[in-house]
Amino acid sequence: MAFCNSCGATLTPGTNFCSKCGSANAGVPTAPAPAARPVTAPPASTGSSSALKIILIIIGVIVLIGVLGVASVTFFVWRVAKNSHVNQKGDNVKIETPFGTMESSKDPEQVAKELGVDIYPGAEAQKGKASSATFGNIHTATAFYDSSDSVDKVCNFYKSQLPAATVTTSDENRCTIVSNAPPNMVTINVEPNDAGSRFQITTVNKKTSSNQ
Repeated sequence: MAFCNSCGATLTPGTNFCSKCGSANAGVPTAPAPAARPVTAPPASTGSSSALKIILIIIGVIVLIGVLGVASVTFFVWRVAKNSHVNQKGDNVKIETPFGTMESSKDPEQVAKELGVDIYPGAEAQKGKASSATFGNIHTATAFYDSSDSVDKVCNFYKSQLPAATVTTSDENRCTIVSNAPPNMVTINVEPNDAGSRFQITTVNKKTSSNQ
C-alpha cells in the first residue's frame, strides 16, 4: 500500500502521479508491522518449594526426637525393672531399686510402733488401713483408728501429747493437729463417726544411722 506525499491519498502501487491532487511523487510504502516477539513464561518461583522442604525437614526432626525419646524411656523403664527386686514376707514388702530401697508393712502393731505418738486409750485399729513405707532415708507410717469417745476428747488428748504443734484447727465436727517437732512430722485428723470418733495418724521422718 502507497500514499501521496502531498495529500495522503491512497495510490496504486507503481503510480508516479496522484490521481487526486496530481502531484508527481512516488508513493510511500506502508511500514511493515513489527514482528511479534515470542512471549516467554516467567520462571516458576522457588520460594514455595523451599518453604515446603523446610517444613518437611522440621517435621522429620520432630518425629525423630519423639522416636528417640520413646526409645530412651522404654530402655530406662526396662533397666529399672530388670534391676529391681521384690521380697514379700507376710505383710512386709521390700522393693530394691537402683535408686534406693522401699519397704512397706501393713501390720497394724508394727505400724503403731512407728507412729511416734501414743495411741488413744481404748481406740481400735481399722483393719487393712495401716501402712508404713521407707524409700531411701524417708520413712512414713499411717494408721486409722476408731474410738467410742467424742472428737473433742481425742483432740484434747493429742494436743497434750504434742504441745509443740504448729497447726491446730478444730470445730464441732473435726479436728486437725500438725506437729513439725523433730524428728517426726506428725499429722492427726479426727472426725466423728456413728460410734464416736475416727482418727488418722500420719508420721513422716528422716531415718538416720542410729534409728535404721
